Amino acid sequence: MAKTSESHPWLVVLVFAAFAVIISGVYLNFPEVSPEEKMHLKYPRNLEDAKQLGRVLSKYKENNYSVVLSGVIVVYIFLQSFAIPGSLFLTILSGYLFPFHVALLLVCSCSAMGAAICYTISNLFGRSFVLQKFPERISKWQEDLGKHRDNFLNYMIFLRVTPIVPNWLINIASPVLDVPLSPFFWGTFLGVAPPSFLYIQAGSTLEQMTHASVAWSWNSVALLGGSALLSLAPILWKNKMKTD
Repeated sequence: MAKTSESHPWLVVLVFAAFAVIISGVYLNFPEVSPEEKMHLKYPRNLEDAKQLGRVLSKYKENNYSVVLSGVIVVYIFLQSFAIPGSLFLTILSGYLFPFHVALLLVCSCSAMGAAICYTISNLFGRSFVLQKFPERISKWQEDLGKHRDNFLNYMIFLRVTPIVPNWLINIASPVLDVPLSPFFWGTFLGVAPPSFLYIQAGSTLEQMTHASVAWSWNSVALLGGSALLSLAPILWKNKMKTD
């Protein structure tokens, strides 16, 4: 067991190196651009970065569609995997670059895959560390959550739809609390769809956007609220049937 534990850091290094190789490959296959454009080929940290990157990618997308699509996918998964900020602006950028259905599938899939990788990394490192530091508290939380094991998928969808808990914290804490990977993955895939819908839709008007919160309105709140209630409806129904 000790040997396996010692080998875990190398797994993370290998994952990081694999992403670096793939991203480098996409970058090297990108058509030649001017020095002014090259400076904008970086993952967006703010809305202005997203606009500049969107202009460059849009210019070359028609003749290099697969390269542009692959680049967005790989960078998106990478950011999610290592809990690096910036995926929100990639969501907006996806709405600017691709048809709505393509962008939504891309964001949901990349979010779920990146979260699953982050989950795995946390399971390899964080879980044993946290259990050693807080064994009684974690054991109690695991026991309490275990009583709702049949509803993990619905709870995960609810957490992803609502901004109650940051996504990076959900990714890191889930393996520690014994949330199985399957409901974690599919709950993420389905749960990120409603908020992504808003940002992708806003991304179609990226050039006119002045701040990321432009995607929010009373209709947006109603959509997320309705989605959150819908995710909990099966649980409420089960509880009602038990009490009748």
